[in-house]
Amino acid sequence: MTETLTGTDRSAGVSLAELLDQDSHPVSDILRRESPLPPGNTRVPAQAYYSRAWHDLEVEKLWGRVWQLACLEEEIPNVGDYHVYDITHLSFLIIRTAPDEIKAFRNSCLHRGRRLRESNGKGAKNLRCAFHGWAWNNDGSLKEIPCQWDFPEVVPEDYALPEALVGTWQGFVFINPDRNAEPLEEFLGDLGDHFHHLPFDKRYKAAHVSKLMPMNWKTCQEAFMEAYHTVATHPTLMYTLGDANSRYDCYGNYSRAISPQSVESPHLADMPRYERLDDGRQFAKWRHPMNGHIYERIELGRVEVTDLDGHVSVFDDDGTWLDGPQTQADPHMCKWVGGPNLPGMDDIPSMLPDPPPELTTPGEVRAWAAHPRREDLRAAHGEFIDMDQVSDGELLDAMFYSVFPNWSPWGCFHYIFYRCRPNGDDPESCIMEVMFFPPAPDPDNRPPIAEVTHLGFDDDWTLAPELGPLAKVFQQDSLNLPHVQTGLKAQEQQEVIFASYNESKIRHFYQTLFRWLDLDEIAVELP
Repeated sequence: MTETLTGTDRSAGVSLAELLDQDSHPVSDILRRESPLPPGNTRVPAQAYYSRAWHDLEVEKLWGRVWQLACLEEEIPNVGDYHVYDITHLSFLIIRTAPDEIKAFRNSCLHRGRRLRESNGKGAKNLRCAFHGWAWNNDGSLKEIPCQWDFPEVVPEDYALPEALVGTWQGFVFINPDRNAEPLEEFLGDLGDHFHHLPFDKRYKAAHVSKLMPMNWKTCQEAFMEAYHTVATHPTLMYTLGDANSRYDCYGNYSRAISPQSVESPHLADMPRYERLDDGRQFAKWRHPMNGHIYERIELGRVEVTDLDGHVSVFDDDGTWLDGPQTQADPHMCKWVGGPNLPGMDDIPSMLPDPPPELTTPGEVRAWAAHPRREDLRAAHGEFIDMDQVSDGELLDAMFYSVFPNWSPWGCFHYIFYRCRPNGDDPESCIMEVMFFPPAPDPDNRPPIAEVTHLGFDDDWTLAPELGPLAKVFQQDSLNLPHVQTGLKAQEQQEVIFASYNESKIRHFYQTLFRWLDLDEIAVELP
């Protein structure tokens, strides 16, 4: 695999800048605004992913001080509606106290510490502790204490519920436990400019899946911050994704990756072209683009792999050999075709239709690919969105942002939204959330927001059919991540190094995290 463009420091193939120059529609200044991170590798101690001391440092200096996404304004639409937001051992109660006011309080009774609320709720008249009955008004002021005569030292003014800062952005509610923090607007900077075509306040939450994952929140999050892993983890995407030609930009407290679509991976540039499978199926029979081997589902959890000489071997859906002369197979391909499937998707063709032969340039192909999507969106949302001002790139390309510390909205007309956070006080497990935010049919009358589907550690992503084909992609990613978490502790050098460019977003994240934790950029042990 020699995909490097000779004499350069990038992969072969067409660059994103060249693709934008060929776009059939106007390209926004935001899309062209490059902000590369200065070259260099970033080294991170392995203990950052499993150490109790590191976790406690993050609780103290990060989660107790940083702006973080808590909920949607629509989740607490009426006075008295509240949302419980937990992060590590901290818990906050976000409540609408007036039509135009939201407050956030520590979710803990000031008497004996019982959580005031265990789950989200509607229309609270006050916040009463279920243990001894201490109660607060919705604005946090002390309402009453049973047997108040028995607490002569309690001064009501001193026993208001401690508040966190609250800020809102495009329909999202953020909190910050540090009451001296910079305003949310300053923290986010010009992030809103990147969503000018379709701001989130013109969208609605159409899906929300929350899954427990057996790894540190950073281990999980980092897997979705780069396209570098595509060649090994997602070979099924290589025919239509310019993974190694992704562009990475870093701005203030957020970063962006743009992976061009409707172009081939540069990793295929010097590879043989294998015959297309006439009976290929997206999730049941696929030819591996790198070696030409055919992977076919026999039954759930069993995959038949046929090499170029016709030899047949059998593997399970984790890539473990079961039978036959070939003892090695791509575990991610095995998971793709042999893992649990989505209802009704067994017979979807494995390849997209080929573009008309008269289309010879990447720009022409991308315009052809973008056209039906543009027209579908025009029919659905043309009243609110000028589709003639939307570029092909904004319709096609995987454009994913990372906002420090832990939420990742995809750009433009890709509706995916990630959030990773610690699972309670456990450094080695986390909660990964996937949400979809498509445009509302009528921004002034959005559909009801989706309920949360909860998945446990051992639940497959396909148990959330609302994810569609994305569930199969998560299957592949989830095959790696537990092994990353355990492998980090087995490393002799106890250090992780990130690529100078392809892992720019992760480098930017750690440079920002180290500043919050008051650590040097290269830190092998905690002080």
